[in-house]
Amino acid sequence: MKDDILDVMLSQEVLQKRVKELALQITKDYGDEPVIFVSILKGAVVFLADLIRYTELKHTIDFMAVSSYKNTKSSGIVRLIMDLRESPEGKNVLIVEDIIDTGLTMRYICENLLTRRLKSLKICSLLYKPTKQHVYPDIKIDYLGFEIPDKFVVGYGMDYNELYRNLPYVGILKPEIYRRK
Repeated sequence: MKDDILDVMLSQEVLQKRVKELALQITKDYGDEPVIFVSILKGAVVFLADLIRYTELKHTIDFMAVSSYKNTKSSGIVRLIMDLRESPEGKNVLIVEDIIDTGLTMRYICENLLTRRLKSLKICSLLYKPTKQHVYPDIKIDYLGFEIPDKFVVGYGMDYNELYRNLPYVGILKPEIYRRK
């Protein structure tokens, strides 16, 4: 698998340092307020696990699964595959996402959740590709790990065809790997 990586974009050490910083800021901002961390499956699970380890606040976790990609391209249509198990009504919700590029998926998730009379809604994303967010540029990321260039990345939970999630870093996948199909 490592032979499929063109370059390491963010090392394990760099990731852990930034996740700790985000967790401290989230802890400070919410204070004594409980929070529901809503992880977007499957890519954000590794990020969520590290993030909650470093936070010092009352929280629960829940999950949503959505799909808008086929291989490396957005289909332009977002499908809700799995909804929250518990009602978020009247609660603080923090969406935990691995990467935001076009904003299509995040727009769908926010619009969906905002119909549920939340106390508050914020977004925490590990990665953001500002060059790709031309579809919904008004998505506000409250807690951001890193802005990255428009490269196809895997690792730290992110995949290509369900592979590479277990890499402890964020790496650029060699184009010949995803152009084979």
